Amino acid sequence: MIYSLSNEKPIFQQIRERVEDAILDGQLQSEDRIPSTNEFAKEYQINPATAGKGVNELVEKGVIYKKRGVGMFVSMDARKILIAERKENFFAQHIEPLKKEAVRLGISDEELQNMLQRG
Repeated sequence: MIYSLSNEKPIFQQIRERVEDAILDGQLQSEDRIPSTNEFAKEYQINPATAGKGVNELVEKGVIYKKRGVGMFVSMDARKILIAERKENFFAQHIEPLKKEAVRLGISDEELQNMLQRG
């Protein structure tokens, strides 16, 4: 999971998203070990607390879990949790604004459905 970091988003968020993407893309499976906060810190040359913040968000969501003295692992429901979260975000970021604009333009639900199918 070696990537370079950008200045566009907070580092902890990029680390969290990279782990999430690896799970969604199948690079990480249930029960796979993920890098520790110290491993992330060394790889990206950042403070372990910064890496820990991204990892802890994943723990709070139930995407990964910690085995004391062993490491951090992908949970059995990780993919399901992430897909549900991303679907909600997709709806809020794309579908709701699309629907609002369709209403402003007088596009009926049927017309909108036809446009989506055509696209």
